[in-house]
Amino acid sequence: MKLTSAAILLAALFTQTVLAQSTGRVFVTNERSNTVSVINGTTHQLEATIEIGERPRGIGISPDGSEVYVAISKEDKIAVFDPKSLKILRTFHAGEDPEAFAVHPNGNIYISNEDSAKATVINPNNGEVIAEIPVGIEPEGVAISSDGKRVIITSESTNMLHVIAVPEHKIITNILVGARPRAATFTHDGKFAYATAEIGGEVIKVEMATGKIVQRISLGDDKAKPKDILLSKDGKSLYVAGGRLNQVMVLDSDSLTLIKGIPVGKRVWGLALSKDGKRLYSSNGVSSDVSIINTVDNTVIATTKVGKFPWGIVIDD
Repeated sequence: MKLTSAAILLAALFTQTVLAQSTGRVFVTNERSNTVSVINGTTHQLEATIEIGERPRGIGISPDGSEVYVAISKEDKIAVFDPKSLKILRTFHAGEDPEAFAVHPNGNIYISNEDSAKATVINPNNGEVIAEIPVGIEPEGVAISSDGKRVIITSESTNMLHVIAVPEHKIITNILVGARPRAATFTHDGKFAYATAEIGGEVIKVEMATGKIVQRISLGDDKAKPKDILLSKDGKSLYVAGGRLNQVMVLDSDSLTLIKGIPVGKRVWGLALSKDGKRLYSSNGVSSDVSIINTVDNTVIATTKVGKFPWGIVIDD
């Protein structure tokens, strides 16, 4: 049968649509199992386990959803796998002890290299190092503004947020915050950023134009050792992983007042929010499970067992 040009075009468009479809899966790195757990995003059941390498921590997904990246800290590399077939596609060197990273809208990844006190910018398609940026001691958290013009690296032992301009890859501001900052996130318009300070048990709000701290609050419990932090889709709420408090804390993003503490597993660490903002996932290190939270009423709707010491989470949605 001979196809018309219109039929060929329709077939090509259909193929592209199929390739662009997400799996709906949730991927979790297990720091002490050296694996990635694969959770079905609809049933919340464990689908598969991927042997990935020694001490996986940070995890992210490419802008087109075709690849998942995992920081293999003990092997100084990033592993790349297909979210559909779950096959490992390649690995590449990522500097000394890559811990956390974030994926830029242009596809490059910004990595915190904990042992070498620098941030590395890499093209994950070919492993090319685009830039190496000296930062403070023990860099960890990485956040990228929605317009891609600013990157924040948190340095745990220097107690700073380092604000990096893109594409210049130069530090434009160093902001001294609380003790041991672990993670950061931008407001949707990029005017402000929030950071967690683990030792201080604090959440800090920073004005990006001036680099000044405009608000800070204590989480009010000695067990609260906050790590990850995310902003809700409507921008009204902050989700904070409370560490040994074993709660995800929901804060008002304007006043930083506590709205609710959601009991989850033990030593809650990483967070991921679905694209529609209706589901929040937390990795709970000591209990080796993941909590699935309905953000409409801020309740846990399911708990899924994964590997030992789950660390990072990403959603293919």
